[in-house]
Amino acid sequence: MVPRRRRRRPWYRTRAYRLTRTALLAAVLVTTGVRCGGDDGPAAPLQAGGPAAVPGSARTDARGASQGEPAPARPTPPPRPLPRSRPTSLRIRSLGIDAPVVGLRLDRDRQLETPPLDRPKEVGWYQGGPTPGESGTAIAVGHRDTRTGPAVFAALAQVKPGKLIEAGRADGRTAVYTVDRVQVFDKAGFPDKEVYGPARRPELRVLTCGGLFSRRTGYTSNVVVFAHLTATK
Repeated sequence: MVPRRRRRRPWYRTRAYRLTRTALLAAVLVTTGVRCGGDDGPAAPLQAGGPAAVPGSARTDARGASQGEPAPARPTPPPRPLPRSRPTSLRIRSLGIDAPVVGLRLDRDRQLETPPLDRPKEVGWYQGGPTPGESGTAIAVGHRDTRTGPAVFAALAQVKPGKLIEAGRADGRTAVYTVDRVQVFDKAGFPDKEVYGPARRPELRVLTCGGLFSRRTGYTSNVVVFAHLTATK
């Protein structure tokens, strides 16, 4: 269950979503994908194509291939970023999620809105940031549950690294992201820059609530999925 609307501190209004305290506003409201204020941002996950091969003890020929073994395949180059086009859907097949997307803005207090509680199966996409496939750090959020039961991201913490997240666009194209890691952060020590910080390549953060629930303070943690663009179609 989530706190009633009259409460001032539901999970999505807590520090984890106060974007004015993060590098996100400097990155996406001023100019997407540009590092600001000397911030180096989070460490970049593995590039598309997977980790580099670990050298072994086998002898190699003049072309660098191990004798008796096929030459290793060249890493797949990362896809080119897509132009701007609003998101329309978000699919995580491994979790059975196929949800419509609604645009989210910042409210009067410069805090990120969320999908309406009476539409718990919708995903919210921050309109001030990159759209699917654009360079920079895109942000998608959704409820874990409501008073009526599980919501769209009830199982988000169970997604595994390597699984795909597909974001549909209004122009008919789809941005395909690969999950790098999933972490649960306590709200008291939420790493704003790591989650919301700018990125040079197209990246995605998917967030929902997690941890323990208290009717007085809401959830104690946030689940954050880190992913990067690996294909477009």
